[in-house]
Amino acid sequence: MGDGSIRIGEFFTTLPPWRARLAAFALGAISALGFAPFGMFPFLLLGYAALVLLLDGADTIRRAAWIGWAFGFGQFLLGLYWVAYAFMVDAAGHAWQIPFVAAILPGGLALFFALATAAAKYFWRAGPARIFALTAALSVAEWLRGHVLTGFPWNLAGYGWGASLAVMQSVALFGVYGLSVLTMLFGASLAELFTPRGVRAVPLAMGALFTVLFLGGEARLLEKQDKDVEGVMLRIVQPNIAQADKYKRDLIEPNWQHLLALSRQPSKTTPTHIIWPEAALVTRSPYAQDEIASLTRDGRVLMTGALRSAPGADGERHYFNSFYLFADGGKPQSVYDKFHLVPFGEYLPFEDFFSRLGLTKVVGVAGDFSTGDGPHTVDVPGAPQASPLICYEILFPGEVVPDAKPRWIINITDDSWFGPWAGPEQHLLVARTRAIEQGLPVVRAANTGISAVIDAFGRVRASLALDRAGVVDSSLPASIAPPPFARSGDFGFWLLVLFCIAASALAVKNPRLAD
Repeated sequence: MGDGSIRIGEFFTTLPPWRARLAAFALGAISALGFAPFGMFPFLLLGYAALVLLLDGADTIRRAAWIGWAFGFGQFLLGLYWVAYAFMVDAAGHAWQIPFVAAILPGGLALFFALATAAAKYFWRAGPARIFALTAALSVAEWLRGHVLTGFPWNLAGYGWGASLAVMQSVALFGVYGLSVLTMLFGASLAELFTPRGVRAVPLAMGALFTVLFLGGEARLLEKQDKDVEGVMLRIVQPNIAQADKYKRDLIEPNWQHLLALSRQPSKTTPTHIIWPEAALVTRSPYAQDEIASLTRDGRVLMTGALRSAPGADGERHYFNSFYLFADGGKPQSVYDKFHLVPFGEYLPFEDFFSRLGLTKVVGVAGDFSTGDGPHTVDVPGAPQASPLICYEILFPGEVVPDAKPRWIINITDDSWFGPWAGPEQHLLVARTRAIEQGLPVVRAANTGISAVIDAFGRVRASLALDRAGVVDSSLPASIAPPPFARSGDFGFWLLVLFCIAASALAVKNPRLAD
């Protein structure tokens, strides 16, 4: 890189504090273009490089924290803009909350960036040491973001490679958190190309590493042949019922009949397992039990989401977002309750504080939803054992399968809450990533899309696009031997974090690696 790149670096490092924060916000927003549905991963990498240069110009830990917060706020604001759609379903009751949520959610998540940049600045040294220190701090902060207060691991840095299924194969080794470490390290290392006497070997090594990951992923995809579970033919029903219309009294019966009609739609092969999306079982029909019994005749199985209520030991009525499995005769064989609830959707975090502000959760049931004790493995007649996950639950890499390992994952969801584009695309990518990590196929039934059958390598075998009513008929892909991440969890991630810490310490002690 020539004098032009050095001048760019000097521009960022010499910005006064308020301009540095404004630049950090803008660069954070631009970096979000690396995530689905845009898939422009160079913007994500360059965003982390620019963050390093801005931190080079911060002369105090406090200013570094502000730069990190502004960068995170910009990234989350653009990357999660679709959250506002959930508050438009009942616009009269919730639209006024959008400005609060638009500030609270990205602003709160950005605190993890602030914590990371402040910690990294404490250990800041010239040269590659700062690259490794920042990567370690950001990696731990991202892990914390996925775990603290139930966690919100949406748009982790590793998802920036969603446009390359070959690179995404690496999550089979160390999970999306591990890929996030390498992604942030690659991006941060590019700052060396804009720094006088920068150590070019670091970005060159990272470029070579990702070339190896890409080629290895391509080889993995080529050598694996498609295999199916014998005797299983799936039918995923996508009714495409607008969230605002699902519970209207005059539409409940037509919606129910629409769901039944799609389930009975003729096809070349007879479905053995019918899957409806989250909260699909909404009916007041006195014949509902008979109609479910009809659907499950001749050994067929129906799996669906439904809201249920039950009295608790405290005498109060408790509500659950549940998964039901109906087998021959139309009686429920398994009931699974969602255990990872959506903040502001199914429960209100810091309820006393937000209630005083007038904020309420989006889903209109009395009180908060209660949590289940998942994840679970359920017996599925005529098919291998499965792990049901409801919507949001598939976000959590280490919590999608129980100790009793299933052979496939059933993800029922209602992405109509997520808007018409970015949210559903990001959610689909998450499901594909879980398939690769666990070596398990994921069968995804979404109310308004994107419904899909995903094999154990994250390939979409069959799907139905957004905002279309119809069915997806497909065989069930077979599972594969558990990959390293499925066996060891976050062990690889923590090894990479320790490597970054050790590399930072080594670079500090070696004056030849300093600028």
